[in-house]
Amino acid sequence: MKIFAQILVVAGLATFVACGPSAEQLAEQARLDSIRIADSIALVEAEAVRIQDSINAALAADTTATELVVE
Repeated sequence: MKIFAQILVVAGLATFVACGPSAEQLAEQARLDSIRIADSIALVEAEAVRIQDSINAALAADTTATELVVE
């Protein structure tokens, strides 16, 4: 019975190790994560540019309105 239990433990460990991700799967996941992070950074940078453009447009409109009142 003891030998049978040892065989079951070894078989269980072998199954556990065999079910893990392979090196190829880990590399693919790392590549996908890198792409996802780069896309997120690009979205944040685009939003920052949009906000800065909006601020610049508001400042330009405010300067134009002030010049009209002064004249």
